Amino acid sequence: MEKAKSAALASEMIEPLNPARIVEADLIAVEAKLAHLLDSRERLISEICHYLIDGGGKRLRPLFILLVHRGCGGNERTVVDAVDAAIALELIHSATLLHDDIIDGGTLRRGKPSAFMRYGPGPTMVAGDYLFCRAFELCGRFEENLVRTAAQACIQLTEGEVMEGRLRRNPAVSLADYMAVIGRKTGSLFAAGGKVAAKLAGAPAQLSSAMADLGSAIGLAFQMIDDLLDVLGPEAKTGKPVGSDLREGIPSLPVVLAVESDPELRGLFGNGRALDGADFARALQILRSPRLLARARAMAAEQVEVARRILAQLKPSIYRDSLRVLIDEQIDREI
Repeated sequence: MEKAKSAALASEMIEPLNPARIVEADLIAVEAKLAHLLDSRERLISEICHYLIDGGGKRLRPLFILLVHRGCGGNERTVVDAVDAAIALELIHSATLLHDDIIDGGTLRRGKPSAFMRYGPGPTMVAGDYLFCRAFELCGRFEENLVRTAAQACIQLTEGEVMEGRLRRNPAVSLADYMAVIGRKTGSLFAAGGKVAAKLAGAPAQLSSAMADLGSAIGLAFQMIDDLLDVLGPEAKTGKPVGSDLREGIPSLPVVLAVESDPELRGLFGNGRALDGADFARALQILRSPRLLARARAMAAEQVEVARRILAQLKPSIYRDSLRVLIDEQIDREI
């Protein structure tokens, strides 16, 4: 027995920690129930939902929720609730992807034609609404304060979407504007996940609040790196054409940093139309400035450091270690 334990320990020391494997059984439960909830009496709704969700995705939000739940002391009795919470937030996230592609006219999602391109705006919009409804069907059995947390995240998501639209091709967009947008569009759902996961585990209010802050920091870092990947590619990694945000006038992090200091980029970004041809190529060249990219990466690293400090509030465990790996992976993604 002792030899077996020693061998297992040695194996763990050699192999990098894989957060998904630590909560593998919980993630399997998420996938099984999620697949079932995508089914509708109307075949087209089911087809669109499965087309998006079965086609990949990092499942970063469910993984984060399940690790926080276990890290805060969650057990086999409470994990059923954590699984449902993870599914609900993944459904909300997926609904926003469907709606975003309609708003942005997105042609690619996860390396294949978007649902918007394949099925058209009407059916895609309805499928997104269906996913929102499924999410709150799951949330309905939770305590009122947990449902309110999810609802508030959805409110922030919608406000962030409108704010981003208002700032499109606006050369006066500021870094404060950008942080407000991604705090609502990306940070809010991670924050809600952290808070709900901790509460379901029975964590005290102070720790639940800290896990919300942890989620927010991870979400901000994730979005900042995504913005850099949009500028750098490759398409095979991002699942969409390089410079999609730039072309559509979305105020991503590199764009916001550049318009503050580069008059040429400010003129190109604020010309009132989608960039293409020589203008697009020149704008992309400006955004790939090593100095600008280093500044953007440093901002993402700051959020990762915030997350690391918050993580110290959890008791030592394999789940805390896995969350640390998950945090570090955000800044280490290829850029």
